[in-house]
Amino acid sequence: MRRPFLIVLVVVAAALAAGVSFLASWDIPAPTARIEKTIPNDRLPR
Repeated sequence: MRRPFLIVLVVVAAALAAGVSFLASWDIPAPTARIEKTIPNDRLPR
């Protein structure tokens, strides 16, 4: 009973480490779409 639990724990830890390293090394491009919104004057601080 203890050995299968240890194997599952090692596999989960390896998958988590692989996911963290993938996200840390992934170069996510910045958004390029221009967004323009009209803000009414009554929502701005005076």
